[in-house]
Amino acid sequence: MKKFSVSVSFLLGLVTVSLQAGEPVAYKQVAPPPPPLYGTGFYGAIDAGANVFQNLGDTRTFDDSFTEFGARLDVDLKIEPNNEVGVFGGIKLGYVFGTGVIRPTIEGDFFYNGFRPGWDATLNTAFTPCQGCATFTGSANGNVNTWVNSGAFLVNFILRFAPGNQRFQPYAGAGVGIYYAESAGTEVVNPVTGTVPINTGGGQSHADLAWQVVAGSDYFFTPNISAFIEYHYLDYTSTQIDTNESRDLGQHLVGAGVRFFFH
Repeated sequence: MKKFSVSVSFLLGLVTVSLQAGEPVAYKQVAPPPPPLYGTGFYGAIDAGANVFQNLGDTRTFDDSFTEFGARLDVDLKIEPNNEVGVFGGIKLGYVFGTGVIRPTIEGDFFYNGFRPGWDATLNTAFTPCQGCATFTGSANGNVNTWVNSGAFLVNFILRFAPGNQRFQPYAGAGVGIYYAESAGTEVVNPVTGTVPINTGGGQSHADLAWQVVAGSDYFFTPNISAFIEYHYLDYTSTQIDTNESRDLGQHLVGAGVRFFFH
């Protein structure tokens, strides 16, 4: 009986140990890391591009006639704007608020903007020395142009959109600020000979209000680095400008750049 009791106790002990060893082990659940955030916080950028068009106004025509002592002179002057592609380049400093799909942004936009406005002129004349006399006609052509160096300093208010994985972020906004412009002088070019009979060798400077509308898109290679393309409608206001019966010089700028975020 004693051997039997010991055997039973030994078997019960093995069963107890086996049951304890077979209990499931509870593992601590570890949350996956949050997805990366693209394009948040402070940033700096560099950009450059082309000033593809300046609104210098429509073609203007001036007609007049002069009569004196039976002679008559008819004058027709036609002035056509000549738009040439300019260049721009600068830096941006800004801050993106929030991490949602729509992200308000404030940005300082500082850039050099150079362009060459010009005008082609055609003068037609008809001179009749007396009544019944033959009329003598003549025509002359020329063009006037200058290079304008300007610096624009604007503050932009922008809405950025970050859908999906946030790598592609279009945006749009508007800005206001000031500009400083200086003309390099005026040249009058003879289109026949190519000579420059008039070159003032220096120009005037002016500072005034500037505003712009911007739109573009970023593509992010990493959460901190993106490449972007951008369009500006840039407007220089001035009491010295007179285009299309307006005191504004509208310009269309297209450029690209790289943006660096610090967060």
